[in-house]
Amino acid sequence: MLSVRSLFQEILDNDESFRLFCSIAASGESQGGWENRRIAALVPHSQRDLAPKITRHGADEDKHGRIFHALMKKRGLAPVEVPPDTDYTMLLERHGIGLAHEKLKGAQPLTVQDIVTYLAHSRVTEQRAAEQMELLRRHFADHPDIGRAVRMISHDEDNHLAYCHEELLRFAYTGHGRAIQRTLRECALAEIRIYRDVSLAVMTHMGRALGWPKTRAAALAAGIHAVYAYERAVGWRRMVSLRMPEHRDALGGPASTAADYA
Repeated sequence: MLSVRSLFQEILDNDESFRLFCSIAASGESQGGWENRRIAALVPHSQRDLAPKITRHGADEDKHGRIFHALMKKRGLAPVEVPPDTDYTMLLERHGIGLAHEKLKGAQPLTVQDIVTYLAHSRVTEQRAAEQMELLRRHFADHPDIGRAVRMISHDEDNHLAYCHEELLRFAYTGHGRAIQRTLRECALAEIRIYRDVSLAVMTHMGRALGWPKTRAAALAAGIHAVYAYERAVGWRRMVSLRMPEHRDALGGPASTAADYA
C-alpha cells in the first residue's frame, strides 16, 4: 500500500534516491543560510535589533545543510548535482518571491519594506518546511539513522515559523498590516504553484532512480496535483494567518550546531 512512510522508506533504503534527496535538501538549506546572512548584514539601522535573529536563522539553515551532508557521508555517499527543476529556493527567487539576489549581493542597506517582504516570504516557506519536517518526525523520529536529524531540524523549523509570526505581528502593530497581508497572499499563491512543480520534478527523478513503473509515477503525480488543487482553493489560507506563538523570542538565544547533532 502506498503511504508517506512506505514512500520515504523506499527512498531511504536506496543509495541513489537517498543521496538525491539529501543533496536537494542540503542545497536548499545552504541557499537559505546565505540569504539570511546577507539580509542580516544589510538590515536598516532602525531594525538592527533583528540582525541577531536573522543571523541565527541563517546559522540554523547552514547547520541543516551540514547535517544532510553528514547523513550522506555516514553511508559513504557523495552529493550529486541538484537538477534545476528541483531547486525550490532558486525557483522562488526567479519568480520574484522574497528579496532578489542581486539586491542581497550589493552593499545598499535594505528598507523596512524589504524586511517585511523577507519575513512574509519566510513565514510562507517556513510553514511548508515545518509541515514537511513534522510529517517526517511523525514517521521517523525513532529511526536509528535519521531520527535524531529529523527531530533537530523539525524543532528548528518550528522555531523559525514562530519567529516569523511574532515579528510580522510586531510590524503589523506599527502600521504595516495591509502590506503584510498583500505580500503573504502573493507569496503563498506563488509558493504552492512552485511547490507543485518541484514535487513533480522530484518524483520524476526519484522514479528514475528507483525504477518506478508508470502506474506508480502516475498515481503520485495525481496525488501532487490533488494537493495543489486543494491548496489553490483553500489550503493557501493557512500560510497567511498570523497568531502570536506560545514560544516567544524563538530565535533569541544561541544556535545549536551540527556538532550537537553528531
